[in-house]
Amino acid sequence: MSEAPKKQDYSADSIQALEGMEHVRMRPSMYIGDVGTRGLHHLVYEVVDNSIDEAMAGHCDRIDVTINEDNSITTVDNGRGIPVGLHKKEGVSALEVVMTKIGAGGKFDKDSYKVSGGLHGVGVSCVNALSEHLKATVFREGKVWEQEYERGKSMYPVKAVGESDKNGTIVTFSPDKTIFTQTVEYNYETLSSRLRELAYLNKGLTISITDRRHKDEKDEYVSEIFYSEIGLPEFIQYLDATREPLMKDVIAFEGEKNGVPVEVAMIYNTSYAENLHSYVNNINTHEGGTHLSGFRRGLTHTLKKFADNSGMLDKLKFDIAGDDFREGLTAIISVKVAEPQFEGQTKTKLGNREVSASVSQAVSEMLTDYLEEHPDDAKTIVQKVILAAQARHAAQKAREMVQRKTVMSIGGLPGKLSDCSEQDPTKCEVFLVEGDSAGGTAKQGRDRMFQAILPLRGKILNVEKAMQHKVFENEEIKNIFTALGVTIGTEEDSKALNISKLRYHKVVIMCDADIDGSHIETLILTFFFRYMKELIENGHIYIATPPLYLVKRGAKKQYAWDDDQRNEIVSRFGEGSKIQRYKGLGEMNAEQLWDTTMNPEFRTLRQVVIDNGAEADRIFSMLMGDEVPPRRDFIEKNAIYANIDA
Repeated sequence: MSEAPKKQDYSADSIQALEGMEHVRMRPSMYIGDVGTRGLHHLVYEVVDNSIDEAMAGHCDRIDVTINEDNSITTVDNGRGIPVGLHKKEGVSALEVVMTKIGAGGKFDKDSYKVSGGLHGVGVSCVNALSEHLKATVFREGKVWEQEYERGKSMYPVKAVGESDKNGTIVTFSPDKTIFTQTVEYNYETLSSRLRELAYLNKGLTISITDRRHKDEKDEYVSEIFYSEIGLPEFIQYLDATREPLMKDVIAFEGEKNGVPVEVAMIYNTSYAENLHSYVNNINTHEGGTHLSGFRRGLTHTLKKFADNSGMLDKLKFDIAGDDFREGLTAIISVKVAEPQFEGQTKTKLGNREVSASVSQAVSEMLTDYLEEHPDDAKTIVQKVILAAQARHAAQKAREMVQRKTVMSIGGLPGKLSDCSEQDPTKCEVFLVEGDSAGGTAKQGRDRMFQAILPLRGKILNVEKAMQHKVFENEEIKNIFTALGVTIGTEEDSKALNISKLRYHKVVIMCDADIDGSHIETLILTFFFRYMKELIENGHIYIATPPLYLVKRGAKKQYAWDDDQRNEIVSRFGEGSKIQRYKGLGEMNAEQLWDTTMNPEFRTLRQVVIDNGAEADRIFSMLMGDEVPPRRDFIEKNAIYANIDA
């Protein structure tokens, strides 16, 4: 009789200790967020951040980024160059330590960098760990130094390969395809919008980007150079270019308060949206934090005091709320903090308490001076605030109608909603479908267990140009709120969204693959961006991708999602192939719609993400606002791309 196998001992030897670079490769998402397109682009930002830190320390005024033909990235700066001398503790060149040791770098030495963008000192070594090949070239001390690495390990010691009187660092890296299995292809627009943002946030710094994969009409590589002489005021003008301003000048402040460098720029426009963008050490803190609460407090206190003293509020029968002071406001708050403490789900919420008072004080001084020196603008702002307060009261009544409808039992759900039987929201998805015809087909083709269908009648309201109470009075928008189980507004914040009772964790926008369908898609996305941004940020919003063609030849058939795919199928099927072009979802039968667009095993859903909040705000304002020329230019430039990444 054979002896029973012994159970594996769970001892100290069983614990797998992963150190440094190995841990980065094993758990990359802990360091760069994910291994999809966002994480891929994050690698570039980590390398650029090193150069930005040199600029913030006053040693660099030029950064050049190149996307090479093979999708590798090269960054060049004219900073001091990474030190190459012997590191006493490690016994190798400081360059090798910086490139191969997690947590190494000058960011922890406050004599080298008073403020830095890198959060945890993982920056360039993390990029090295996740690259199949990286080459660092340093110009320093009259020489050119070099070292190469494969998957984070040095191929040879740092060596001098020439002489030069320049200073600076060149880093070229190729992302590891075994880590980034989804794609290693960089998106030019994603990188350029971030580099543009960095140029505005660091005035006097020149940043360029060149794409060696594509050429323009002059047969030159696609490239842009970003430079801002005055910084945030120019950033505001860029973001608000398609909105109508209420005043001629941008209100701006730059200075140090209680040891915290603070920059603020703001302007009021005729829109109804509030657009606040906050940064700490160049990091976009989209979850806000103490600097944002300080800005709001300073703004509300100063404007309220001025409005009370002006006598313009005397006839108002209700109190003005903080929200009213921010309607139609575009503002950027940028602070530099020596030791930032971040909290929140994505570590992008500033927690340093001392920053709140610094920003509040800066905003109070800035606004007080401006309002005294520009009495006409001051009066215009207060009139805008009064109108916002009146609209808020109207919106509250409209919103209460939505709330009453939402909190009712299942009988209170929209009549057109075909719900699913599954009760667990994490397993449920709802398709927002354009029109009753496509809605009928989708209802027949869906899996009733976990898929719900909500048909929308025609084009929903363009929320970019509508007052808040008009939005909540709109029938289709009320149906979306009610179907999703989402409520809006609290006693503290009338615009706060409550998604705790969200009924579906996948909200799929499914429209025709034509111009009208794209327009409806953009209208719905604008609504989610302006009124339910948390759903996008939490990864709940998706766009379905129905096929454009069905290619048949005899018993063979295959769907195609673009012209190249269609041509490839036709050439494979040979002569006699028949092509059916789908102009809308209604042209498919229920089985075809399920097979191509709704079946989780075969469909392609594009998740909507916000790579850059400020740029997304600008694009929605341009696409859905009143200004026609910039919209036309954008559409002509981007027509070949078939969709817009938010």
